[in-house]
Amino acid sequence: MTNYVFPAPVPTTLPVAGSTAVFPVARVYCIGRNYRWSPNEQAVPREIPPWFMKPASAVVAATGILPYPPGTGDFCHEIELVVAIGRGGRNIAPADAEAHHIWGYAAGLDLTRRDLQQHAKQTGGPWEPAKAFDSSAVCTALTPVGVCGHPRQGSVWLQVNGLERQSGDVSDLLWSVPELVSMLSQSVSLQPGDLIYTGTPAGVGPLHPGDVVHAGVAGIGELTLTVGSIPSQ
Repeated sequence: MTNYVFPAPVPTTLPVAGSTAVFPVARVYCIGRNYRWSPNEQAVPREIPPWFMKPASAVVAATGILPYPPGTGDFCHEIELVVAIGRGGRNIAPADAEAHHIWGYAAGLDLTRRDLQQHAKQTGGPWEPAKAFDSSAVCTALTPVGVCGHPRQGSVWLQVNGLERQSGDVSDLLWSVPELVSMLSQSVSLQPGDLIYTGTPAGVGPLHPGDVVHAGVAGIGELTLTVGSIPSQ
């Protein structure tokens, strides 16, 4: 028995590849601009990348229909390598991240209401309206480290209606996965169940109702989704 004033929300979980087990999601961290988007950008960044959060409830399995969100005319895709934390900690050294803290990996879509994001940039407002909406963090089944190892390279790609939009490689990350884990843990105590979306290659673009999105990270996971209709106002 509990004294909750209403039933507690059902925890968000993700499937585990090749298993009946499920992974409970705690929090979602998203890294901004962690790939070079033009040849003129520095190959070695001088500053840590910006990051933001999405609620665990925004996480959805990468199957079926991708809902078109309300309140936007510029719904955009971002394919990313996703890191799943299995052991938490604070002030984690990069050398310890893979050995002790990373549970597995997945491919995910960080979805964006780009028009709202541009408005936030112009006005200095928060990014939550642009980034933290329902079903904005699509994720494939998680692949345990014991199965996939720690990827050092592998294509990160996305197609819309069979045409390539995004193409990069894990080796192109400006800040490596261990560095990202360490950087985040300097600011917050990471928890088991946390997900880290590690940034997206160039080629981000809009999605429209009926579009078929096919994307993935080599050796980690693939997804195929169809964009749903624009909701009535």
